Amino acid sequence: MTARRPTVVQVAERAHVSIATVSRVLNGKLARPSSTERVLAAAAELGYVPDATGRSLRMGRSLQIAFAVDDVGNPVYTEMLSGVEDGMAGSGSRLSVASTGHNPADLMALIDELSRGYADGLIISPLRRTPELIQALVDAAVPTVVVGSLDAGAPLDTVRIDSGLGVRQAYEHLVDTGRRRIAFVGGPPDTAPGSARLNAFRLAGSEFGCAGPVVQAQGFTVTAGEQAWLELAGLTGRRRPDAVLAANDLLALGVMRAAKSAGRRIPSGLAVAGIDDIQFARIFSPSLTSVSLKARERGRLAARLLLGRIAAPGAPTRTEQVEPELIIRESTS
Repeated sequence: MTARRPTVVQVAERAHVSIATVSRVLNGKLARPSSTERVLAAAAELGYVPDATGRSLRMGRSLQIAFAVDDVGNPVYTEMLSGVEDGMAGSGSRLSVASTGHNPADLMALIDELSRGYADGLIISPLRRTPELIQALVDAAVPTVVVGSLDAGAPLDTVRIDSGLGVRQAYEHLVDTGRRRIAFVGGPPDTAPGSARLNAFRLAGSEFGCAGPVVQAQGFTVTAGEQAWLELAGLTGRRRPDAVLAANDLLALGVMRAAKSAGRRIPSGLAVAGIDDIQFARIFSPSLTSVSLKARERGRLAARLLLGRIAAPGAPTRTEQVEPELIIRESTS
């Protein structure tokens, strides 16, 4: 026998609200934040799925959320996508994913196409946050949430994390383990994370006096990390690093792979740390010490902010702050 689908009545009973409140929440209308949270949680627990076709016709909305990133193949964005799905659970909306690459024109075109009504809102995590991009997001035809830090005063909902603090956490850990010649492999400096993490490394180096050479990679990839190691491998004497801090985990894994191939023992001969705490950091051998930037949690919060913005377009903009966390593993200890 086929199980009966959960009903609105069951959702209302589980959430301890009226059927009218459930209807308001599931139709994207204004309701108390506490009620909205309970209704969405109850719908997710029961597996309640609204009739999307009927709802979209009644509401004049697509019931679709767009999620745009530079490179959908980056494990960080995969984890963030899972978080967005968590945050959307029970809303009745579908999720579409766009990978814009590194071409600013493609990203601007995507934002312009929102006026055609294919999505009710946009969650975006751009590497390069130019004034032109921010203005386009402010002027977008649908509500937008940015995963990343913006200049004060930008009228957009945001989910932020202080990756510079994460760099300091990793740097201080390397110093605590006795490393005194800490090199940095940074990403492209014209990106927001590339610039912020390089600045944080330089500040930490000034404070602790243990800063080694800096290599600017061409991207945030494993291959770029391997190429960066080739620049570090030839250094001798006091320039020879005893630790490498990389601007993200893919770079760090590339450094480790190339260094191991060259005969460097990790961590006894070279300590390596990264930023992001992607899944590969946990299963690589040796496992990688990394700073978790909690991509899944940031995605979940972004989805909740966007659903709230769709339900209450005139509400004040909000910012959610997530704290980094150092995860110590075999590559440094």
